Amino acid sequence: MAIIQSFGMSANGTNRRAALSPLSLFLLAVLGVLPLLVQDEYVLQLLISSLLLGTQAMAFDFTAGFINVINFGFAAFVGAGAYTSALLVLHLGISPWLGPLGGTVASAALGFFTGVLTLRLQGIYAAVMTWFVGLTLLSLAASLSGLTRGYRGLNVPLFLDTAARRPYFYIIFGVTLLTFVSLQGTSNSRVGLAFRAIGQNLESARASGVNPTKYRVINFTLSCAFAGLLGGFYAHFLGILTPDVMHSRQTVEVLALAYIGGRGSLWGGLVAAFIFVPLFEYLKPLMELRLVIYGALLILVMIWCPGGLAEIYSKLKRARLPSLQR
Repeated sequence: MAIIQSFGMSANGTNRRAALSPLSLFLLAVLGVLPLLVQDEYVLQLLISSLLLGTQAMAFDFTAGFINVINFGFAAFVGAGAYTSALLVLHLGISPWLGPLGGTVASAALGFFTGVLTLRLQGIYAAVMTWFVGLTLLSLAASLSGLTRGYRGLNVPLFLDTAARRPYFYIIFGVTLLTFVSLQGTSNSRVGLAFRAIGQNLESARASGVNPTKYRVINFTLSCAFAGLLGGFYAHFLGILTPDVMHSRQTVEVLALAYIGGRGSLWGGLVAAFIFVPLFEYLKPLMELRLVIYGALLILVMIWCPGGLAEIYSKLKRARLPSLQR
C-alpha cells in the first residue's frame, strides 16, 4: 500500500484539496487572531513552539512525502541555518532580521551539495548518507568551540528587546504561511508533478523522461532552505544555541509529526504539532518519554492509517459529502 505521495492525494489516490478550502482559511484566520485574545504568555509560548515544529514538519515532509527520501540529518540543516544567522549577526554586525536570510542561503547551499553527493543513491542509502552529513555538522558545531562556543552555548541577539511572546508569534506565523504557500505552490506546479512521479515510481519517472537526480536535488535544496530559515528564527527567538539543536532526536520528533499528520499532506504535520506539543507540555511527566510515545504512535499509524491525520480527514470528508447531497 502506498503512503500518501503528494499534497492533495490520499493513499488510494483520492483528491483531498484541503489546503485552501474555506475551512482551512477559517482556521488560519482564527489562529492569526487567537494571540490577540490570549494574554497568558505560557499559552503563547506553546503556540510558537507548535508553529515552529509544525513548520519544520512541513519542510521535512516536502522531501519525505514527495520524492520518498528521508532526511535523517534534517535537524542539522536547521542548526546550520541557526548558527549561520547567529554568527553573521555577531561577527559582521548585520541585523537579526537579515541573519535568517543568510541562514536560509547557507542551509540551501549545504542541501544542494548534500543532494548532489547523496541523491544519486536510492532507498536507505540516501537516508543514511543524509544522517552522516547531519552527524558531521553536529560534530563541527561541537568541536569548533572558538567559533560556536560548543556546548557552553552561543549567546545570540534577539529579534526584539522584549520578553513578550506575541510579536514572536506573528513572526513565526508569517514564516509558516510563507513556507506553506511556497511548498504547496511548488507541489502543484509541473515541478511538483515530477516530484510525485519520482516518489511513486522512480524507474517509471525516468522512463518518462524525468531526470530523478535533478528533481530530487531541487526538492532537497528547497526543503533545506526552509529548514535554515526556521533555524534563523529559532536562534533569534531563543537567544542561545548549543549543538543539541542538531541532534538526531530533533529530527525524530519532526519525522514523527510529519508521519502522524500524514506523509505528503504538508499541512498534516502542522496539525499534529498543535495536538502533541501542548499535550506533552501539559503532561510534563511524559516529556522524557515523548520519543517512545511518538514511536508507538508511528507504529499504530503505519498499521491502521498510513495516511495519518490527513487520511482521516479525507475519509470523514468523503463520508459527509453523500449526506450533504441528499
